[in-house]
Amino acid sequence: MEIVEDVVIVGAGIAGLTTSLGLHRLGIRSLVLESSERLRLTGFALNTWTNAWKALDAVGVAESLRHRHRLITSFLVVSTSLVKPASEISFQGHEIRCVERRMLLETLAKELPNGTIRFSSKLVSIDESATYFKRLHLADGTIIKTKVLIGCDGVNSVVAKCLGFKNPTFTGRLSIRGNANFKGGHGFGTTFRQFFGNGVRAGLVPWDDENVYWFFTWTPATKEEEMEDNPVKLKQFIKSKLKDTSDEMRSVVEKTSSHGIVLSPLRYRKPWELLWGNISKGNVCVAGDALHPMTPDIGQGGCSALEDGVVLARCLGQALLMKPTGKFEEEYERIEMGLKRFAKERRWRSFDLITTAFMVGYIQQKDGKVVNYLKDKFLLGFLSWLRLRMSEFDCGSLFSR
Repeated sequence: MEIVEDVVIVGAGIAGLTTSLGLHRLGIRSLVLESSERLRLTGFALNTWTNAWKALDAVGVAESLRHRHRLITSFLVVSTSLVKPASEISFQGHEIRCVERRMLLETLAKELPNGTIRFSSKLVSIDESATYFKRLHLADGTIIKTKVLIGCDGVNSVVAKCLGFKNPTFTGRLSIRGNANFKGGHGFGTTFRQFFGNGVRAGLVPWDDENVYWFFTWTPATKEEEMEDNPVKLKQFIKSKLKDTSDEMRSVVEKTSSHGIVLSPLRYRKPWELLWGNISKGNVCVAGDALHPMTPDIGQGGCSALEDGVVLARCLGQALLMKPTGKFEEEYERIEMGLKRFAKERRWRSFDLITTAFMVGYIQQKDGKVVNYLKDKFLLGFLSWLRLRMSEFDCGSLFSR
């Protein structure tokens, strides 16, 4: 069976759903292929910074999410190894909220027309033999013929491989994330707390009155520290590593249920690959983690995926909304130019984000007398400034930048 579509988006994650919704707002239909049986809701929550809220405003879903997630007003950095005990930075003038991942994806999906997302649709291969179309072969035998192919299929992207990108690189660090529920209220207010020292980085941020999202990252020193994905053992390991940290962080980990914790390796795309790699090629492009997988150290993975969706919908919309001439070659050329504009806009932004995230993570988890002295005297404020600078980006509206 062969299905014909104008625009196919692979992956119903943040980038894929935002791109599809942006196109829908412009009056352009797309088909989103998702390999899972339902929306992938792992990850619990994500910090959404000012740039993310501009993107959510652009696709028209920001207000409903704002009402259900509290505004974070400050950032408290606590070290277990520095002379200076803590550094607190105000977020005044910025919009930072911790958003439940499930709510974000469901909010985006609900705004799409019925039938936009095709679940249980795993992309296996891409036939590039035709000049103006791509034929997508799915695991169930379905073939989809499309004028535009957009890969938002994550760090193991099939579409990114089609464009020539290598698999993302493992940083050597692991991350444990969780969500703790405090019946009756957690009492953490509206402060994002981060703790680091002794080679680990941990943090907690409230997303409503009863739920707290937390994370813990470290570099395994031995095989024994390369933990299996066992919630009980993971909690025991974290608590042993946080013995010199505040009671707040340990209490959040203790309060986390066995189904509210996940282990994952931290991977990133080497930033120079973006400088000469093909973000787009003909009528194919990538966005989100398929384009710029990065470490979570500045909280911009999901935020930049939202940016991608708005920019891609705008650039592609300008091409597809032009008056058709009935000539395949002219339409293909417009699509190609639209995707090239997207690649041009996102290349250096993606390079900057990946590089900054890697550098911030490296500095915060690096130990030693000299490094700790530099952190104490100079780097705490600088790293916080970097986070805010990354969040000041404006992706523009669906109609103009």
